[in-house]
Formats: sequence, structure tokens, C-alpha cells
Amino acid sequence: MKEKDKKYYAGIGSRKTPESILRLMSSIAEYLSNQGYILRSGGAEGADKAFEQGCKGDKEIFIPWNGFNNLSQLYPLTKECFELASQFHPVWDKLSQGAKKLHARNCQQILGKDLNNPVDFVICWTKNGKEVGGTAQAIRVAKSKKIRIFNLGILEDKSYWCDLIKYNYES
Repeated sequence: MKEKDKKYYAGIGSRKTPESILRLMSSIAEYLSNQGYILRSGGAEGADKAFEQGCKGDKEIFIPWNGFNNLSQLYPLTKECFELASQFHPVWDKLSQGAKKLHARNCQQILGKDLNNPVDFVICWTKNGKEVGGTAQAIRVAKSKKIRIFNLGILEDKSYWCDLIKYNYES
């Protein structure tokens, strides 16, 4: 299958995602694997790991540096990743090098390793559906490319996925 014919989604979110949402994320990932979607995520605890655990198919895990959460970096960050990330972060110049790397890898989660193959949609969780934390950076990048964002912190988005995958959600 050609690269452009593959289907991708970004499964991302807060490290502080509630357990009930983490279970839902794993179920969504399993469902999307069965639909032929390739997961893109970031190897962090919480939401990223929940999507990875549920994913039964192909995945691309973008990490900020080799050894992050004991993972090997398969997709090195490029100069272009940092340039793009700097355009979307409100206080880029005040960030540490580590934080810059985390935000640069968020660009790859949305746009692919070379930043030219966007995901079809994003599924994430942020508290009360607000654009906060590192996930906000990925959301800003996705919005700039008019990529659909499903935030499980928003009741309508959570209900959509529960209905689609026939998931009985308990908070």
C-alpha cells in the first residue's frame, strides 16, 4: 500500500488522563486497528500508552529523544520539526531544550516523520476539553491543517466514540 493510501490517526493526551478514559482509549485503538488505521503517538505515560496498549496493528511512536521512557528513537527530530513547533508555541524562547524536543515531536505525531503526511484525525483527552499542556501544541498544529479533533474531555466527542464502538462507559 502506498504511503498516501494509508489511514492514520493520532492517539494522544495528558499523562494525567483518568483511568476510565484510558480504558476507552485502549478500546478505541483496538477498534481503529481493526479498521486498518495506523496509530501515531508519543510514548508518554497516560494517554499515549493507553492507545499503544489497545493498538493491535501498525503504529508509529514518535519520541523526543533516544531512551525516552526506555524507548528507541526510530524517527529523529529534524530542524523542520523545531521550526514548525516554534511557530505554534506561545513562549517557545522560554522553553528548556527538553520541552522543545517534546513539542517538536508533537508535530511529527500530527504530520508524520517528514511533516508531509498528516493524520486523518486526532483523538485526545484534556481536562474539560481545554487546550492545555503538551497536547495543546498538537491540537494547534492539527487545527492549522484543518484536521478533525475528537477530545474525550468533551462529552459530545466521548459519546460519539462510545456509540461508534459500542462501549459502555462508566466514569
